[in-house]
Amino acid sequence: MQILLIGSGGREHALGWRLASSASCDKLFAAPGNPGIGEDAELVALDAGDHAAVAEFCAQNEIDLVVVGPEAPLVDGLGDSLRAAGFAVFGPDKAPAQLEGSKGFTKDLCSRADIPTAAYARHSDKAAALADLPRFGLPVVIKADGLAAGKGVIIAETGEQAEAAIEDMFGGGFGDAGAEVVLEEFMVGEEASFFALTDGENIVPFGSAQDHKRVGEGDVGPNTGGMGAYSPAPVLTVELELQVMQRIIRPTVEALSAEGMPYNGVLFAGLMLTDEGPKLIEYNCRFGDPECQVLMTRFKGDLAALMLAVAKGDLGEADIPEFDDATALTVVMAAKGYPASPEKGGAILGVDTAAGEGQKIFHAGTAIKDRALVASGGRVLSVTATGGNVTHAKDAAYAVIDNVDFPSGFYRRDIGWREMEREVK
Repeated sequence: MQILLIGSGGREHALGWRLASSASCDKLFAAPGNPGIGEDAELVALDAGDHAAVAEFCAQNEIDLVVVGPEAPLVDGLGDSLRAAGFAVFGPDKAPAQLEGSKGFTKDLCSRADIPTAAYARHSDKAAALADLPRFGLPVVIKADGLAAGKGVIIAETGEQAEAAIEDMFGGGFGDAGAEVVLEEFMVGEEASFFALTDGENIVPFGSAQDHKRVGEGDVGPNTGGMGAYSPAPVLTVELELQVMQRIIRPTVEALSAEGMPYNGVLFAGLMLTDEGPKLIEYNCRFGDPECQVLMTRFKGDLAALMLAVAKGDLGEADIPEFDDATALTVVMAAKGYPASPEKGGAILGVDTAAGEGQKIFHAGTAIKDRALVASGGRVLSVTATGGNVTHAKDAAYAVIDNVDFPSGFYRRDIGWREMEREVK
């Protein structure tokens, strides 16, 4: 089949790499892609915001499947436009994509469907939000309602921090995403990520992972889009995964369908594993980044065929997703100054020769300038490796990093630390 992949990050490189290796994929296009994706796909200059241009490209190139990688085009309704033009799309329409596009939408859905999550309040007025703070205690979680590239969540330890976060959000610090704010109870437990595929009726699990959101080692500093991840997440046991499917994923899919918003694509549930059982932190309407890198490294099947089955409503007839038993771990190499003001233009050497068997470097924020590879974004590379457990996978990933020359970059050296501590006990 002919496939168009939308996006340009590390997630899209991982998807493109796995799609290109699918037996059912005859030709892969990527818009706009990046230098790494260009190794597996023909890069095309398309603006995902120009729905008519994307549809015209699909018609001219007889595209059988469009895979939308990032959340912004989904929240913008690209899926609706392409489906209306007769194309199969992996990714939800605009209405169900509000699961990520509006944190308040998701919290309200949880309330209606009795899905376990943190207590919350929505506010579109700064004074009301400030007045409501005391009833949540400390720490308190403050979220910009809209899309904020993974950075719109503040865990305030003091009243002063909480007030400053609200002031910043309503003051435009997160753009339109902060026009409404969600206050949440702080949940205690360990975080994990769970993925499921659905065509709006059928649902199948698609693996687990644990991410590292904070920029600094020891999980300190501001939240980022993710500094590393590993899969599977052993802390998310088979029993807990069943609870997640029954109490969180299935009720979500059924509620959306009942309300006329059938969901098609991947559901990415960020979970808190509390003493009362798994609770939903938030949903994403696409694969995580860098979680996608470790999931695709472990996935064993024909991804293109599976995604087409989801897009066409035939998931119930598709092969059950299978994953390698090995652990995959990825470490993000970011540009200095990330996430606030990443330094762009720094040279990157050694990428072509650094990785060996069981190792892979996914490009994220990279570009070619004067025939040389340079940093063009905050998160630049995702260095990924497999091993028998987290410790072995981590050692293999950092061995690759040691062969990459990126003077204007940095990375955490403790990715996987929680699970490694459990492995030595």
